[in-house]
Amino acid sequence: MLINLKGLATEERNPRTKDLDMMSPLQLAKVMNDEDGRTVQAVRAVLPQVAQAIKMATEALACGGRIIYLGAGTSGRLGVLDASECPPTFGVPADKVVGLIAGGYPALINAAEGAEDSTTEAREQLEQIGACPSDVVIGIAASGRTPYVVYGLRHAHMQGIPTVAIADVADSKIGKEADLAIEMLPGPEVLTGSTRLKAGTTQKLVLNMISTGAMVGVGKAYQNLMVDMVQSNEKLRSRVASIVMEATGCDVDAAQGALEATGGKAKAAIVMILCRCGAQEAQRLLKQAQGHVRKAIKLGGYGKDAD
Repeated sequence: MLINLKGLATEERNPRTKDLDMMSPLQLAKVMNDEDGRTVQAVRAVLPQVAQAIKMATEALACGGRIIYLGAGTSGRLGVLDASECPPTFGVPADKVVGLIAGGYPALINAAEGAEDSTTEAREQLEQIGACPSDVVIGIAASGRTPYVVYGLRHAHMQGIPTVAIADVADSKIGKEADLAIEMLPGPEVLTGSTRLKAGTTQKLVLNMISTGAMVGVGKAYQNLMVDMVQSNEKLRSRVASIVMEATGCDVDAAQGALEATGGKAKAAIVMILCRCGAQEAQRLLKQAQGHVRKAIKLGGYGKDAD
């Protein structure tokens, strides 16, 4: 039986691109660029809802829970992408932000479009990772009707897990299953129905905000500096030293000395330098401040210059 897609904004034809197959490469690039500009406006219209999602995600992380993304196809890949970038950027364990995709991880590189119709896979995946009420489950579907996401959110809600739905249509099915609905309206795609384009861009913009906002909320940034990043190569080791210098105004020798004393931990090195204390005291202040550098340096007497 065919699904009635009439009325879904993601399936409508774009009147501005009906001659797409006759455009020069430059014309095509320009029209795509113009259409991409609409994604920013679409996201701006839902910023209050995004802010609420950031709050929910922050609360989950603060109480030891996780951010769990659910999606199929492009939406699922974007969730996995965002999850995979959090450990190196913010120094969190790999299971702190989880991306689940219809069809499992093989679907990341080989499309498994039929998997999105499953009404049980998301539940099975959530059970397998032990999803619980301290987590937050964020379902992503451009059409707002993907069964994998609908039933995954429904299961999570029944288990008392806070839920968020991200869609690119109004009045979405997944929105009805969630505690919070974020519904962007970027309009019809340049290539009709190809939701990897504008819909995917809006989703990536929102996921950037949610994960970054939540990590900032639990102390993974000082000012606008990444102070918990993993030093996995020479470039990143140099970046961490630069971050310490930028945060404290110290020279490279002082930054490297503090990093050596703190086992390469930028947050402790910053506290150590600004509060003029030893590594052990810097760690104590950070623990008392629940990992927030700004609070730790105030506790250490740096006070008025920290604001």
